[in-house]
Amino acid sequence: MTASTYKPPDYYLMDELLSDEHKMIRSSVRDWVNREVKPIIEEASQLNEPPTHLMETMGENGIFGPFIPEKYGGAGLDYISYGLIMQELERGDSAIRSAASVQSSLVMFPIYIFGSDAQKAQFLPRLAKGELTGCFGLTEPNHGSDPGNMITRIREKGDHFILDGAKLWITNSSIADIAMVWAKDEKGVVRGLIVEKGMEGFSAPETHDKWSLRASVTGELVFDGVKIPRKNLLPKAKGLRSPLMCLNSARYGIAWGVIGAASECYDTALRYSLQRKQFDRFIGSFQLQQKKLAEMLTEITKAQLLVWRLGELKNQGKETAQMVSMAKRNNVKMALDIAREARQIIGAMGITSNYPVMRHMMNLESVITYEGTHDIHLLITGHDITGIQAFK
Repeated sequence: MTASTYKPPDYYLMDELLSDEHKMIRSSVRDWVNREVKPIIEEASQLNEPPTHLMETMGENGIFGPFIPEKYGGAGLDYISYGLIMQELERGDSAIRSAASVQSSLVMFPIYIFGSDAQKAQFLPRLAKGELTGCFGLTEPNHGSDPGNMITRIREKGDHFILDGAKLWITNSSIADIAMVWAKDEKGVVRGLIVEKGMEGFSAPETHDKWSLRASVTGELVFDGVKIPRKNLLPKAKGLRSPLMCLNSARYGIAWGVIGAASECYDTALRYSLQRKQFDRFIGSFQLQQKKLAEMLTEITKAQLLVWRLGELKNQGKETAQMVSMAKRNNVKMALDIAREARQIIGAMGITSNYPVMRHMMNLESVITYEGTHDIHLLITGHDITGIQAFK
C-alpha cells in the first residue's frame, strides 16, 4: 500500500466536529508524514537506524509544542489540534510520535508550566524549532510503575546541586541536548531539573537489541556526581505531582496517536481483503473476514469519540488524570488488537515490510507498557470508582 491510497476511517462523520483549522493542521502533518516518514520508515525500522534528522524538520513544520504560546515558539493551538498531530505522526510510526510526545509534553510542557522566565526564554524557542532535542528522565531500573520510590538524588552544595542516580528506557536519550530529570532532594521532595549534554559525570548510553520502536532512540541516563547550576532547577516543580502532570499530557497524545496506527492497519487490511482472492473469491467476501473488519471499524470509531470528547474537556480545563488514563488504556489496547487482526487478514505477507502492520504491532507492544502500563491504568480507574487504592 502506498501512502497516497490511505483512506482514514470516519464512520460517524467525525470530521463534522472539526474546524477548518483542525482539518488544515491535520492535512499539513499528513502530507509531511507521507513525504518525509513513509518512504524511509520501513528500512529505518528494519535496520534499527532511527531517522534522527526528522527532529529538525518536525520543528520546521511546527510539530513541537503546538499548545505552547507563540511568544515561546509554540503555535498556541488547542488540544484537539495537538491530538490530530499525534494521530498523523503515529500513522507514520510510533517512534516518530514518541519523539514528538517527549519533546512537546515531557520537555517543553514542564519548562513552560514549572520553569522560570529565564528558562522559558532560553530553551522553549529552540526546542520548538528542533534546534535542541530533549528527553525525560523519570523511570529508573528498579522503579517504573512506582516512581515515588526513585533513588536518584540531588543535594545542595554551595551555589549548585550534585546529582547522582540513573534513569532507564529513555526516548531520545543519547541524542538529547537537554534532559528533564526528576530526583529527590535531601528532604525527599521530588524536584525537576534541566541537565545539559556535556556536563561532567553525565552519560547517556543507548539501549540496543530492541524488537519494538526500532526507529526510536532509547537508552539510559547516568549521573555520577553531576554538578547542576541552581539556575537549572525548575522553581515551581515540587512533589511527584509535577512529573505526573507531564505524563498526563503525553498520555493524552498517545490516546490520539494510536488511532493513527490502528487506522492504517485497518485500511491496509480492508484494501488487501478486496484484492486478495482465495477459492475464486475476494477474501473480503467471507464472513469471518467481514467480522474482523466490522469489529475493527467499530473499535476505531469508539476510540475516536472517546478522544474527541476528552479533547473538548481538556480545552475547557475539565479533564482529569483518571479520564486520560481510561483513554490511554482503552485506545492502545484497541490499536494493538487491530494490528493483530489486520496481520491475520493479510496472512503470511503480514509479517513482511511490504505492509506496515507488523511494524505497528511491534511498536504498540511498547506503547501499551510505557507511560503507565495497561494494568496500572486499569487500577487508576478502579481507584477512581471505588475510592480504594489497589497498588499500595
